[in-house]
Amino acid sequence: MQIFCYALYICFAKWLPLSHTKCVGRLARFIRYILTKAIVESCGKDVNVQRGATFTGTLRIGDHSGIGINALIGSNVDIGKWVRMGQDVMIITQNHRYSREAMEGYIRKPVKVCDNVWIGHRVIILPGVTVGKNAIIGAGAVVAKDVVPYSVVGGTPAEHIKWRE
Repeated sequence: MQIFCYALYICFAKWLPLSHTKCVGRLARFIRYILTKAIVESCGKDVNVQRGATFTGTLRIGDHSGIGINALIGSNVDIGKWVRMGQDVMIITQNHRYSREAMEGYIRKPVKVCDNVWIGHRVIILPGVTVGKNAIIGAGAVVAKDVVPYSVVGGTPAEHIKWRE
């Protein structure tokens, strides 16, 4: 059943109109939500998966969270409650394993995004990162290390800018 729902999502639901589009937006959001619940490990209530989002069956996502337009979510990602995500966000969970001269397969590290996090447009989160509760990641940031709770980060690589009030 999971494989059938994933195929239906990839071929059909992924390309439905944006969730905020008049008339068909609510229906598109509902269809993507139902299929996402059937595909992923766990899916909270009122989750909004936007048009073009790609994810795997190992995703865990909490209540009232959203996956942005054209987002790319790797395997073994944990997204908390009330997480908001801009478009073109990439959460990467694997990288090449390499030695001095040759690549030797892949190394995989899970990513955790805690509750009430805001992720700006075109943010890249690299393998093994934990984004702390109530953090904000500015648009275009490349997050290579853990983000402290209640902090605002931005830049390439992402650095602390200020504390969230």
